[in-house]
Amino acid sequence: MSRAVVEGYFAAINSDSFADLAAVFADDVEIHTVGATPVVGREAALAHFPKVLASYAEHEDRVTRWIETPGAIVTEIDFEGKLADGRPVVFCALDVFDLRDGRIAKVTTWYDTRDVRRQVLP
Repeated sequence: MSRAVVEGYFAAINSDSFADLAAVFADDVEIHTVGATPVVGREAALAHFPKVLASYAEHEDRVTRWIETPGAIVTEIDFEGKLADGRPVVFCALDVFDLRDGRIAKVTTWYDTRDVRRQVLP
């Protein structure tokens, strides 16, 4: 069940079906990304992802490794995307999902922000 919730998260992100995230997020979900202010609450989280991914013409989070425990799932990610101007963006990330009552209560993401900034800035 827990893995299915996280798989639903990635399916929604990868297909730009951001409204589908409502089904996997707890009401008080927290989104923590290295170097950014935390996003707290389902409505804020639903608004967060379209903004973060708006500059991408294409994007995919491909999970390459799953580590599962009863209350948390850790995923290693290969991100591949293409900006609206056609430039590629590629990086690895680590996502930690804290789960509660069959929903995602917290997502924490780590990646090399300096490398990503280098790739996305004009």
